[in-house]
Amino acid sequence: MTFVLMLGSAPMATETAHWPRAFDALVAINNAWRVRADWDFSIYPWDFPPDRVAVPGQHQALVTEADFVPAQNRYGGFVYAGATMAYTAAYWALDALKPRVLAVFGCDMHYPAGQTHFYGVGTPDPLRRDITLRSLEAKSVRLIVLAALQGCAVVNLSVGPSRLLCPRAALSDLAVVRPLAFDAGRVAAAQAREAELGYFAPSGRYWEDLSAYDVAEIDRLDALWLACLP
Repeated sequence: MTFVLMLGSAPMATETAHWPRAFDALVAINNAWRVRADWDFSIYPWDFPPDRVAVPGQHQALVTEADFVPAQNRYGGFVYAGATMAYTAAYWALDALKPRVLAVFGCDMHYPAGQTHFYGVGTPDPLRRDITLRSLEAKSVRLIVLAALQGCAVVNLSVGPSRLLCPRAALSDLAVVRPLAFDAGRVAAAQAREAELGYFAPSGRYWEDLSAYDVAEIDRLDALWLACLP
């Protein structure tokens, strides 16, 4: 698959309602399936309210933890990847769809005062106190690098403040964007440290035994990933 658009629930998400279908697949996170009727995959967590789950039509599919936990595990697991749906959806897309370009919109994890989501005021999940989300920026670098290693460029179509460190792009740029360059030696060091720490929960429910993880080590690991981009 060439171009995948991953749509979040930021207030700007509604702008995509009139976008041309310039992508091969649309992955809608949580409530974002409401923005465009032509979504292909609706992905949501285990605690998503049942009355908000999309009803898939022909050629549409729901993506649940039965699908994304194994996918996330193939990229090192939730502790290293960052346990918020923006990153979970991105890793699932890399695993299941294998795009050449993963373009994200409305997933900036930036929450100014007032309306936080296109449907009103929601809970800023990525800002909760969680051992996997201590540096959203470091987690974004990890995603960018692991995507690049499989030949995929991750770009941000949003404008304005963002916690994502991937390059900005326009919808019209997708044919020419390329994976971001990175420091291979530092990436190898970060991956080696992940292997040494062994912070892995096969079920995805890392929070069931937080004593297994050292926050200081996670912070050091985040610093290693942050140093991987020029």
